[in-house]
Amino acid sequence: MDTNAKILLVDDEEDILEFLRYNLKKDDYIIEVAMDGKEAIEKAYEFKPDLIILDVMMPDMDGIEVCNRLREDEQFNDTLITFLTAKSESFTQIAALDTGGDDYITKPIKPNVFKSRVKALLRRHKKNQNQEFDSAELVFGDLKINKEEYSVYKGEKKIVLAKKEFNLLVLLTSKPGKVFKREEILSEVWGKDVIVGDRTIDVHIRKLREKLGKKYIQTYKGIGYKFEF
Repeated sequence: MDTNAKILLVDDEEDILEFLRYNLKKDDYIIEVAMDGKEAIEKAYEFKPDLIILDVMMPDMDGIEVCNRLREDEQFNDTLITFLTAKSESFTQIAALDTGGDDYITKPIKPNVFKSRVKALLRRHKKNQNQEFDSAELVFGDLKINKEEYSVYKGEKKIVLAKKEFNLLVLLTSKPGKVFKREEILSEVWGKDVIVGDRTIDVHIRKLREKLGKKYIQTYKGIGYKFEF
């Protein structure tokens, strides 16, 4: 899913819609647009997009509610949803990911950065669909993770990880491109009944980067981390 992927653009400002459509059309994506939340939901059912680029601030029904409603229907489980947010809206960005959003793009939008983010998101999603995440071995380029053997290889080199480091890596790689919130990481890796310091995750992330390289794990300041490849 990349070239000819179906993208639904949702924004209540016509000039922004036209700007987004113009830039994506040049890359041969199939585009539909909606100007409010109600129309967005209708178009999503008719068009069945691979990716929805959804403005947060819209009258009547905002982007957060649109995402909530779509995620309630299992047919949209694999639909990518990326929000458009103002750069300073950290609370909105957290809410957007809480509702099941896959990512967010901050305004003002730079065409080359926007197209690159869309392309990367679709490419990762395609790899995710082709990857057997329930299998014992996960492969991301030269990085190989065997969940049954608790082993990690980068090329021919074996990477030795502590148990929590390994569990953290497995969680992040379970959904490449997804931003895992700090609370979710603590719950999944350390358990709900275990009290650890706020810097615990950061320390483990730093150790993973030292052992694997910095390119794999991206920081979303104030929110959490995601795995990219």
